Amino acid sequence: MSIPFAISARHKGFNRAEVVDQNFIEFVQFWQGDVRSAPRDDEAVLPGSALDARGFRELLESQLISRHLDLMARVLRVQNKVFYTIGSSGHEGNAMVARLTRHTDPAFLHYRSGGFMAERFRKLPGMDPVMDSALSFAASKDDPASGGRHKVWGSKPLWVLPQTSTIASHLPKALGTAVAIEQARRIGHTLPIPDDSIAICSFGDASSNHATAQTAFNAAAWTAYQKLPAPVLFVCEDNGIGISVKTPTGWVASNFQHRSNLDYFFADGLDLAEGYAQVQRAVEHCRRTRRPTFLHLRTTRVMGHAGTDFEIEWRSIEELFAVESTDPLLRSAGIALESGLYSKDDLLNLYEATRKRCFAAAEDAHTRHRLTTLDDVMTPLAPYTPAAVKKEGERTDYAERRLAVFGSEAKLPENQPPRHLAIQIGQALHDVMAKYPESLLFGEDVAQKGGVYTVTKGLHKAFRNTRVFNTLLDETIILGLAQGYANMGMLPIPEIQYLAYFHNAADQIRGEASSLQFFSNDQYRNPMVMRIASLGYQKGFGGHFHNDNSITALRDIPGLVVGCASRGDDAATMLRTMMALAKVDGRVCAFLEPIALYMTKDLHDAGDAQWQFDYPAPGTAMTLGEGRVYNDAANDLVVITFGNGVPMALRAARTIEKELGWSVRVVDLRWLAPLNDAFIVQQAKTAKRIIVLDEGRKSAGVGEGVITAIVEGGLGATPLQRVVGADTFTPLAGAALLVLPGEDDVVAAARALAASPA
Repeated sequence: MSIPFAISARHKGFNRAEVVDQNFIEFVQFWQGDVRSAPRDDEAVLPGSALDARGFRELLESQLISRHLDLMARVLRVQNKVFYTIGSSGHEGNAMVARLTRHTDPAFLHYRSGGFMAERFRKLPGMDPVMDSALSFAASKDDPASGGRHKVWGSKPLWVLPQTSTIASHLPKALGTAVAIEQARRIGHTLPIPDDSIAICSFGDASSNHATAQTAFNAAAWTAYQKLPAPVLFVCEDNGIGISVKTPTGWVASNFQHRSNLDYFFADGLDLAEGYAQVQRAVEHCRRTRRPTFLHLRTTRVMGHAGTDFEIEWRSIEELFAVESTDPLLRSAGIALESGLYSKDDLLNLYEATRKRCFAAAEDAHTRHRLTTLDDVMTPLAPYTPAAVKKEGERTDYAERRLAVFGSEAKLPENQPPRHLAIQIGQALHDVMAKYPESLLFGEDVAQKGGVYTVTKGLHKAFRNTRVFNTLLDETIILGLAQGYANMGMLPIPEIQYLAYFHNAADQIRGEASSLQFFSNDQYRNPMVMRIASLGYQKGFGGHFHNDNSITALRDIPGLVVGCASRGDDAATMLRTMMALAKVDGRVCAFLEPIALYMTKDLHDAGDAQWQFDYPAPGTAMTLGEGRVYNDAANDLVVITFGNGVPMALRAARTIEKELGWSVRVVDLRWLAPLNDAFIVQQAKTAKRIIVLDEGRKSAGVGEGVITAIVEGGLGATPLQRVVGADTFTPLAGAALLVLPGEDDVVAAARALAASPA
């Protein structure tokens, strides 16, 4: 791109915003090029351009709105009137992507998307990009995107799903949304958007190197290689730098131009007249072919990363001058003047009118209400409507579909003998998938094989490959797919093969899935029930990858529901409730399945069959937070536990009763997040002594939460012992039992309580 003008602005005090602002004004004032006859609205803005005059004028206006929002933020941030200064200056060419796509194409945008948003606002009448953006900058409660919780680019009517700032974390769910658009047709699901929609995902050149981005690119190519549709438009906005780390010249093109099954297009985002046709080709290709498409959009960054980035401290003045000369608004100004669409005065008047509009909106936004109470902040985080969830969980109007799945009345699980955990989880999954035709179950090895532990055996045969299918070996993509399906109105049931593998992909739940309701003010939801084979005590197999008792990473995620069933009937009713929570309230749920209990049939003695239970018929579900109590009249000792700890505590109770003569109550928490503090206190109130049995690690485990509830409930004086795992990784074979709590440890804790003064 050639700018027919030598930048004359001086770096007075090195305020980049002032310099960039003055550059535009002086560029227009001193422009001396030839002027053409102004084209009609439907004529090319310049000879040979695919962009017509009307389109150019509107794109220019969107660019100016984006620029003046940036300039406004730099000025008013120091006055504490706005709270965000990461700007879009230099990236305004992304407005072309917005113009050439539809407002029903779901968009997952990075933070330099002011031009895109200003242009997309044109898609629906009566919307105001300036005021809506100003409210977001001001963290106003009236912000229509997030309700003042964060400065995000987002809009429910415009299908822009709000993103936080985690680098590249939105790429997997953008791909998942694209796959879901096509999956809907295969399962007969009605989409909330047109069937030929595409998913748009923008990010920077530096972010393209992130592992999360690379996993999305790989999965997109993996999908396309199998000729499965994945209409995602990856828009890499290449400004050549990541905060202060420069991207090697030519790296993005070299890295992506020749990738198989990821179709590469380049567009000059600094030049509307030149770049429009290039963007158009990429968009049309993605929509027509339904293939993953990589649009390499040339941009620049004419101000620092944010208001606190003083580039003069690490970039030379000569380099800053060179960068400023590539400002896309200077090129747009040149097109405006050369085409005859604007005189100098008209263009400067438009520029100043846009400035005035942005500042006026920001001043107005500053006077609006902000979040002032904790309830205000947390309201959209974890919505819960108990009556509606109960009704949904107990709904039984799918008997015909259910009968078709199981085959006959005699084969219905409630008409079968008592069974163990793995079998009843599988039966419950058949049940909920019959209940919810929009549900999908997927993960590694879950289809024909039926999972590593055969828990999903039979599901693939019952629901075919359209609803039960294997994925590539990548937990990040599994959870990205889950979010995409949920975005399109489906109910995903992703499986993570082992709890240890979840940690590879935790940010897809922490930073993305569980935050969407919060940052969109509950306008967007991505419900799911994530199944995870979990916890320790496997015999003859294991090590820390297969005996993982680290539940903390899950319990620390705001809004996430975590449940752990120790027996089959509880698993069935808990799954029904989790599906209801997802369906009704949009909740993200984690269902922990204790691997060591999958096949457990006996409790005390071989062949006693006391850990097999009748399957609960439809019409029963488990209330969120509801625990199970064994021997509820006993009060000499109360053992509070979950998962593998439940049968362990029941076996230990028999020894304690014989040895110490105590009556022992065992309390199964079942729900680990949120912990039901009131239930814990209720059980502790009548206890003479308490043991908290937590198979997790000593530090930051569930047991700490239980003890906190007891102490805060005013029961800190009750004699208490904690039996817990060690703060270490789990070794292989029998050595694992040295670091995990056992029955003998529970009995020893009871003895210690007996030896202590009452």
